[in-house]
Amino acid sequence: MNEEILVNVTPMEARVAVVENGVAQDIYIERQSSRGIVGNIYAGRVVRVMPGMQAAFVDFGFERSGFIHLSDVLGAGAATEERIADHLQEGQLVTVQVVKDPISKKGARLTSQLSVSTRYLVYMPQSDHVGVSQRIDDSDERARLQEILAAALDCESMEGGGGFILRTAAEGVGDSEIRADLRFLKRLWTVVSRRAAEAQGPELLYEDLPLQLRAVRDLARPDVQRILVDSHENYTVLNEFCLKYMPEVADLVELYEGERPIFDLHSVEEDLQRALARRVPLKSGGHLVIDQTEAMTTIDVNTGSFVGRRNQEETLFKTNLEAATVLARQLRLRNLGGIVIVDFIDMQDAEHRRQVHRALEKAMARDLARNKITGVSELGLIEMTRKRTRESLERTLCEDCPSCEGRGVLKSAETVCYEILREIMRDARAYETGGLIVLAAYTVVERLQEEESAHVGDLESFIGRSISFRAEPDYTQEQFDIVLL
Repeated sequence: MNEEILVNVTPMEARVAVVENGVAQDIYIERQSSRGIVGNIYAGRVVRVMPGMQAAFVDFGFERSGFIHLSDVLGAGAATEERIADHLQEGQLVTVQVVKDPISKKGARLTSQLSVSTRYLVYMPQSDHVGVSQRIDDSDERARLQEILAAALDCESMEGGGGFILRTAAEGVGDSEIRADLRFLKRLWTVVSRRAAEAQGPELLYEDLPLQLRAVRDLARPDVQRILVDSHENYTVLNEFCLKYMPEVADLVELYEGERPIFDLHSVEEDLQRALARRVPLKSGGHLVIDQTEAMTTIDVNTGSFVGRRNQEETLFKTNLEAATVLARQLRLRNLGGIVIVDFIDMQDAEHRRQVHRALEKAMARDLARNKITGVSELGLIEMTRKRTRESLERTLCEDCPSCEGRGVLKSAETVCYEILREIMRDARAYETGGLIVLAAYTVVERLQEEESAHVGDLESFIGRSISFRAEPDYTQEQFDIVLL
């Protein structure tokens, strides 16, 4: 498997794509205006204890207090007779970590069971468990890694103890890499512990890495051939990060200096746009219909125009086989999690059903998110679960449509603004013009002239041309045109 990681960073957002054999499989997006706080560690103050719910609210420096349950205070396996009031009191200073970002009117979900990660290790100061990622299924490799870690801990013991998990990326690595990660964790935790001891009130103690650094830390597996970065500044940052913490992948980091935008390589930008569509065409002529709801995601497989060469059973079998591979990729691209129900086209042949099931398992095996696939239900459906690791692509890039009262979605004004700025950059490189006029909906023009005005000014300076805007009342929020002068 030939993999590449494409990194596109602008002052507004960071985007990372994982490309396997020329086809985008994963896309990650993190915006500076709404960067998540999951993984961050804070000093917080208990503001309210609720014995009836066995929970408490903690002020950790945000507008809405965070929520922490007794199970998040004591950890897994805690005795059921324990009470929240025995562990937390109003006014008490506590050290907490965010496990779920604030959503809508709900505050963040917090835990006292802290953890910090490096490329190969997860350190858990409140635990004494030492384990290996479930994705490493070779028993000899698991034993080898545990022996390496045990030997490393004899030389680099952590003050106060703690537990560890060897991550999937540790498979095949040697003693020196594990020891380097352990030394880094030791230094990091010393700093976090000192800040926690000195804290007088709510404050940030530890912040997780930005997307582009997390992606290199977590995704630079042995199959990765190169990591392409499209700016000098971020190339330098990534290179220095790798040299310091991941020297074995430092040679993979390359500066992309091509004329085409980096996400135009391997049609990643097109895949990103298509991943927002409800209907996904299949090469055979069939198609998938993907519906994301609050409770679950449903995927319906249809034959469409594909009629097969011999008989109907062959048509259904071939369509379902192709659909199994395509829907696995779509789940990764769209980052759809939770319960997923797949309605494959009914097949009479039991062997065909088994082969489709095996094809789906094989396609999902490379997914980094933990997933579980059941057999075919009595209704002919395949049920599966996929762990939610972050907001879905649709939730990140889109907002509820005011015209249909939430029954559909459209790209947000922020998303359209960034598309316009990228399109201006593309046009400026391709054509010699005296200036540009952007025609767009009022909401988009208003945002470009206000919230995004600094970015527009930077872009004008960069391309050396003026950019003006005109609101078009008949344009929808997603529509825009750029007129070259």
